[in-house]
Amino acid sequence: MKQQNRQLNRPTPEEDQQINEMIAADTDDFEATADDFAQFQPLTKMGRPKAAIKKESVTIRLSPEVVGYFRASGKGWQTRLEQALKDYMQSHP
Repeated sequence: MKQQNRQLNRPTPEEDQQINEMIAADTDDFEATADDFAQFQPLTKMGRPKAAIKKESVTIRLSPEVVGYFRASGKGWQTRLEQALKDYMQSHP
C-alpha cells in the first residue's frame, strides 16, 4: 500500500484564540481539570461482566434435526439447549 504524504494544518494563533473563545462560550462544554480526571474511574476490561460460574467451552457434534429444532426457536437457542440437558440430568440422576 502506497503511503500518502499528509500534512497537518494547524490553526493560526488567531484561529486558535477564536476556537478557545467559542469553547468557553459553550454552556454544554467544559474543560476538565486535573481534579476532574482524578475522580474518573479507571477503565477495566470492556464487555460483559464476569459470570459467577464460568461456563466451559466445548465442541459437540449434534444431528441437524436437534440443532434445527433449537435454532428454529430463535435467539437464545443455546441457553434452551443447555436447559434441556439440565432437565435430562434431573430426570436421570
